[in-house]
Amino acid sequence: MKNILSLSLVMFVFSCAAQNKIEEKSIKTSLEYLASDVLEGRSTGSIGIEKAAVFIENFFSENNIKPYFETYRDTFNVKDIIGYNVVGYIEGNDPGLKDEFVILGAHYDHIGTAKEVNGDVIANGANDDASGTVAVMEWAKYFSETKTNKRSVLFTLYAAEEMGLKGSGHLAERLKSDSLNVYTMINFEMIGVPRAEGEMMAYVTGFKESNMAEKLNSYANAEIIGFLPKAKEFNLFKRSDNYPFYKSFQIPAQAISTFDFTNFDFYHHVDDETENMDFKHMTNFINKMIPALEGMINASTKEIKLTNE
Repeated sequence: MKNILSLSLVMFVFSCAAQNKIEEKSIKTSLEYLASDVLEGRSTGSIGIEKAAVFIENFFSENNIKPYFETYRDTFNVKDIIGYNVVGYIEGNDPGLKDEFVILGAHYDHIGTAKEVNGDVIANGANDDASGTVAVMEWAKYFSETKTNKRSVLFTLYAAEEMGLKGSGHLAERLKSDSLNVYTMINFEMIGVPRAEGEMMAYVTGFKESNMAEKLNSYANAEIIGFLPKAKEFNLFKRSDNYPFYKSFQIPAQAISTFDFTNFDFYHHVDDETENMDFKHMTNFINKMIPALEGMINASTKEIKLTNE
């Protein structure tokens, strides 16, 4: 009888894990919309990015992800342009840890139009960065369903990244002025295409700034995150939405990507389209990151540290 009960418990746990696995169909549905011509390249201040913001807000609402502020929108101005970050929130379930926050982010804007190719001028931004946006949305849904997060988590989608990190800069300053206790921040940038066989699945910018890669791999019990020399050469650490959080909070705040300058030819190009995304890779990456994120969010102490601490 005892063995039967033990087996039943194992099967129940396995069943729950299987049910909460993020599915390719959901990823593809969201990305196909965000990178569709209807959104006209999602430039900040455009009708297209407004549609994208509404889509993300509806996704959050339908999946019981609360707004962190009064609404999902964190509004800012870039000269005469009004931009909106979209911010979802899941409170931590541990009384001792829920006042500490982990921030997961990506930018949902793009450049609008680019050089015309065969009559097409819409720069859809499927990889850059609808792919990262969808990943953050799916993790928000996952944690809303499983309620496995001991720390509180903000799921943040930024506008005006393409205008110089204006959206993330505004949100970082706002949260800093509110004295939010932020533990770590990870930005996901261009995760829609796989690296070559034999290469690490993804890399983290500012690899030597902290022990983030080491700890995430340890939590995942897999070598997922590595070092990319070109990331250091091009100083990518300071060129994406993680950097304003690093500057404001002086915490481990880094970007993770699978784009390595050899595996995608359509950066800021009209052919950055849904059809050029590898959804099996995306699904695999998003699911493999779950135990890494859970390990970070649920560690009893702040194990990820800046290297100068």
